[in-house]
Amino acid sequence: MAISPTISRRNAPLSGWRILVIEDEYFLADDISRALRSAGAEIAGPVGEVDEALPILNSGGVLDGAILDVNLRNEMVFPVAQELRARQVPFVFTTGYDKVSIAPQFRDVMLWEKPIDIAAMVRGLTQLIADRPA
Repeated sequence: MAISPTISRRNAPLSGWRILVIEDEYFLADDISRALRSAGAEIAGPVGEVDEALPILNSGGVLDGAILDVNLRNEMVFPVAQELRARQVPFVFTTGYDKVSIAPQFRDVMLWEKPIDIAAMVRGLTQLIADRPA
């Protein structure tokens, strides 16, 4: 018996999509990655430093979305955000800091403050990816 694509997408809304996870808190990175996998996503990473993320971006692999911790061991993630934006890859930010820590050119990006509601964040990212131009 074939499964309806609608039902499949509802149960695994990120099925077939590759999501980059950049988070320097190990347990949070693991929780985010598990939530994304349970929604059907393939995970790129997780990585905890900008220098680890840039090779993933430049590897030529497809990325459909990303979750970026704003501050990675006192280094801001904005160079990665700039690359993702240039490639039209939807992404969201996570942070333990105030919204004022976001660079002005990224104030329009969906922001999830820690402690994160991971399920809501996954739903938000799913919607961003689904709404992107074809």
